[in-house]
Amino acid sequence: MHILVTGAAGFIGFFLCRALLEQGRRVFGLDNLNAYYAPELKKARLKQLKQYKNFRFQRLDMAGDAPLHRLFATEGFTHVVNLAAQAGVRYSLSNPQSYVQSNLLGFGNLLEACRQYPVEHLVYASSSSVYGLNSHIPFNVSTPADHPASLYAASKKANELMAHAYSHLYHIPCTGLRFFTVYGPWGRPDMAYFSFTRDILAGKPIKLFNQGRLQRDFTYIDDIINGVMACLFRPAAPDPDWMAGGTPDPASSSAPYKIYNLGNSRSIPLLDFVNTLEELLRTKAIIEYLPMQPGDVHATFADIERSAADLGFAPTTDLKTGLTRFIDWYKTYYGQDEK
Repeated sequence: MHILVTGAAGFIGFFLCRALLEQGRRVFGLDNLNAYYAPELKKARLKQLKQYKNFRFQRLDMAGDAPLHRLFATEGFTHVVNLAAQAGVRYSLSNPQSYVQSNLLGFGNLLEACRQYPVEHLVYASSSSVYGLNSHIPFNVSTPADHPASLYAASKKANELMAHAYSHLYHIPCTGLRFFTVYGPWGRPDMAYFSFTRDILAGKPIKLFNQGRLQRDFTYIDDIINGVMACLFRPAAPDPDWMAGGTPDPASSSAPYKIYNLGNSRSIPLLDFVNTLEELLRTKAIIEYLPMQPGDVHATFADIERSAADLGFAPTTDLKTGLTRFIDWYKTYYGQDEK
């Protein structure tokens, strides 16, 4: 096997590459190392990955199709995991073009490369954001997700539709994974758990939107990686029952196409989350309560019945354990003294 991981210097990409390399797999990492957040953190992740003899890396932006196609022609990938994307809901309000370039054009180029140089399985990151204005929780993959609340969410839903078209037309096995609020060591600095930890330790106010009345399904990185690994070597297959009862199942198809939720399957109020952080940091947060922000949703909550049945997905890390591990890493990485 020869596995391509795009977004390899990112948070989830780093952990996935490391898990595959620990199994002795041959991994090729791809990343454009953009400056959405500090490239130094991405380079630090890459430094760890480059210690493995089976890892190779190339800096490349998938919005350019020719270099990507040359890479596929040369390397002969058997499996592809697409984790490269412009992330962030609020950033999409001020920089929409970056989402068009990375999430639409870049993903389209990747699909075309997988068509011209066939792979056994394409797994790609979708997001819980696709559920958008859907208020029926927990979110089930069989529920239509047609009302995104942000351009980021719309781009991820578009990825699912693009993947289905290529799966249907060219029989490329494609599986989309809807991640729910992934957190842990080496995480993204723009995520709430990361910025809250930084600001609480620095004695700065943290911002809670919708007056703190939000809920999120926080999912620890190791559980996410277990789900991706379980999926990667189970290529999507056509579902003969996808039209059972005359109603199409949005998460499967007559094509080799699947959609799964990967979440902790527990929706935690943001104020409870902050209380846990305060307890672990032994520091009281200064809280600034603000109105609901454009693009935000009130709650996320994953129904993982199908991913449990098909993939054996079973998250095991509770929030307090996961945040403890993150805080330990954070203080070590940034040289913070224990309070």
